[in-house]
Amino acid sequence: MVKETKFYDLLGVPVDANDAQIKKGYRKQALKFHPDKNPSAEAADKFKELTVAYEVLSDSQKRDIYDQLGEEGLSGGGAGGAGGFGGFGGFGEDIFSQFFGGGASRPRGPQKGRDIKHEMSASLEELYKGRTAKLALNKQVLCKTCEGRGGKEGAVKKCASCNGQGVKFITRQMGPMIQRFQAECDACNGTGDIVDPKDRCKTCNGKKIDNERKILEVHIEPGMKDGQKIVFQGEADQAPGVIPGDVIFVISQRPHKHFERKGDNLYYQAEVDLLSAIAGGEFAIEHVSGEWLKVGIVPGEVISPGMTKVIEGKGMPVQKYGGFGDLIVTFKVNFPTNHFADEESLKKLEEILPPRAKPSFPKSADVEECVMNDYDPAKHSGRQSNGRGASSYDSDDEEQGGAEGVQCASQ
Repeated sequence: MVKETKFYDLLGVPVDANDAQIKKGYRKQALKFHPDKNPSAEAADKFKELTVAYEVLSDSQKRDIYDQLGEEGLSGGGAGGAGGFGGFGGFGEDIFSQFFGGGASRPRGPQKGRDIKHEMSASLEELYKGRTAKLALNKQVLCKTCEGRGGKEGAVKKCASCNGQGVKFITRQMGPMIQRFQAECDACNGTGDIVDPKDRCKTCNGKKIDNERKILEVHIEPGMKDGQKIVFQGEADQAPGVIPGDVIFVISQRPHKHFERKGDNLYYQAEVDLLSAIAGGEFAIEHVSGEWLKVGIVPGEVISPGMTKVIEGKGMPVQKYGGFGDLIVTFKVNFPTNHFADEESLKKLEEILPPRAKPSFPKSADVEECVMNDYDPAKHSGRQSNGRGASSYDSDDEEQGGAEGVQCASQ
């Protein structure tokens, strides 16, 4: 079915325009054809058409009806055509006033049913490759036996008590106060119709609706993101005189043990040994695509802790536009354990590595030589120094030879 575009064309916006574009389009055209700006009869007619178009497209329910059924779908008390709004008498001026500061009543059109939302969990691997899931949906549909009438054809009459609305307004006086409220019509039990019990549909018992189980195939496309929606239009519960709502699946990405996703890029922390970091080497990455990546470090290129590199084209698929994001790699360098080499080997390192940086002190400084010990949280946390490397509450120990910690000696 070809989508009707008349209202979009009047406002000069595309059919997928957002609310801001629709508002901007109406403002531009309304100022151009408003009777105060353009007194011609053609401009007045044009302004009325613009107002109708804006009234429909700025209302999500009316816009859904128009997109699905065109102007004919709005004729039953909605908008469009000669009988759309029951005549334009002053309506254009009301909407113009509302748009530029004022108020106006909003005529009612056919109602859209409630949307049904489900969260759909997906792993990063599934969002990379895509997958299809079949999900069962239990929903209400119009009874196929009576075609949603509730009884035999011709036997269902509109309720005269509520005029087919299913509800009535009741007015009660409580002392000096008058209370007016809406209640379900007791004559038709809120159905809006009257049908003789012998003519009621045996399948739905006059309720007009029945239950149905439907299987939906939900396609997760490669590159979809957390929070993205997969919409099945008109697949929610059906009811007489109501346009069915949508079934909406919302993607929920599960955390990954190795990768973090930001947009179309993937982030990964690689651990390399010190030799590979300073003399070159290789490391492996198990990618979310299922493949393994062998990544080389060029000899002579020094990888420092926290350094960031990029592997282009190894991120997530870019939906709609094609291609892939990038893989951002941050490095953690694993240093060797204590005393990993003997004195002779360490001297060889001195010949290869850049020379040590020697500390410098002011000539007049009183310099102490200190030795560092291993830190013990249970022993050293929260202790207040007394200026000599011991805590203030170790005075007894000090008298017996001092406390453990950093030991210093004057030169």
